[in-house]
Amino acid sequence: MSFSKLGLSQHIQDTIASLGYETPTPVQQQAIPLILEGRDVMGGAQTGTGKTAAFALPIIEQLSQVQRPDGAVRALVLTPTRELAQQVSKSFVEYAQGTELTVELAYGGVSLNPQIKALKNGCDVIVATPGRLLDLLFKGTFDLDALEYLVFDEADRMLDMGFIIDIKRILKRVPDSRQTMLFSATFDDAIIELSNKFLNKPELIEVAQRNTTAAQIEQIIYNVDEDKKRELTSFMIGSKNWQQVLIFVRTRQGADALAKEMCKDGVKTQSIHGDKSQGARDKALEEFKSGKIRALVATDVAARGLDIDDLNYVINYELPYIAEDYIHRIGRTGRAGNSGLAVSLMTIDEEWLLEEIEAIVDEKLPQAWYPGYEPDLTKKSSVKKNSKSSQKRRANERASGKRQSGSNQRGNGGNTGNSRRRR
Repeated sequence: MSFSKLGLSQHIQDTIASLGYETPTPVQQQAIPLILEGRDVMGGAQTGTGKTAAFALPIIEQLSQVQRPDGAVRALVLTPTRELAQQVSKSFVEYAQGTELTVELAYGGVSLNPQIKALKNGCDVIVATPGRLLDLLFKGTFDLDALEYLVFDEADRMLDMGFIIDIKRILKRVPDSRQTMLFSATFDDAIIELSNKFLNKPELIEVAQRNTTAAQIEQIIYNVDEDKKRELTSFMIGSKNWQQVLIFVRTRQGADALAKEMCKDGVKTQSIHGDKSQGARDKALEEFKSGKIRALVATDVAARGLDIDDLNYVINYELPYIAEDYIHRIGRTGRAGNSGLAVSLMTIDEEWLLEEIEAIVDEKLPQAWYPGYEPDLTKKSSVKKNSKSSQKRRANERASGKRQSGSNQRGNGGNTGNSRRRR
């Protein structure tokens, strides 16, 4: 199927052709006609399959046909992170070439005044994080009374309980007649049930089995002791001559500490997380993309919105407490049909986390010992969740449908760096 069959104008077809788009991806094939028809949509697709174009192209198509009223905001895209907001905004700008549409960006971590100035007269499309959007609305910078399109990107996290208060506040300020879309790489049944309150008879699009990992990503779990993880990480990167390696940890403090120690190992490394200023995060990402640094250590704030061409390697230095985050983490590699390698380092105390991940992806992930870094088999797990009775209980809960995912299962002392009002 070609883009000409989807109902898009010749101008938009020419624009995306100039950007290198040849044929629509499965999620684009299904979503674009439905959105052009005015339907509410829930779209589930793996990372890197073209979700942004699936909603951006039909929105641009519709907006470009009618002149914007003075002061109006006609389309709002909400994202969970600053990085994803930047990526989505850039895509809208590229797709809207040759039109008179205006696209603005609003997120925290930078001065509010330039955003107030840019938005005081409204815009066609605003891409924003929830916290900063509310800041601007509370200051009366603009209103959403004329909003026609509302998009939740990475919807599973946007509708996570950490965002629900902000989301409800925003929804009170938008008209009921809006068209609403939710897109994400993962959906669990609880999120679908919750989202039904915000959408009007939505069409559910799932181009792959729910909560699956991309087939082109090779996955391997190495059993290793905690005190050998950093040494093994630096050894793999150095001995295999890996470049551009994205490493995930659970905490901000852990990210900084690991980056510091890896630099001592001779691997140029920086960290990125929510405590860093936007300028520092942008600089670290640019140096990573350009090859000035070899490894980037990130918390899960970076699992949403990082768009790095030809990223071949992801390392889960620590398994995530939220099982769905595993899918988003490894989805940074293997994008657009390319191959990728996802390595996870697992201690005996993290075995229960792997169990949660395998339940979500519905497959057993291969495990191995890395030569020279074999685990000490005399060590016993100190985590009660690893007990056979706990494993049996979780298996029974899943069998009875009481345990749908690892979304609300957190380990002891784990701080993923997420706050209740994340920007």
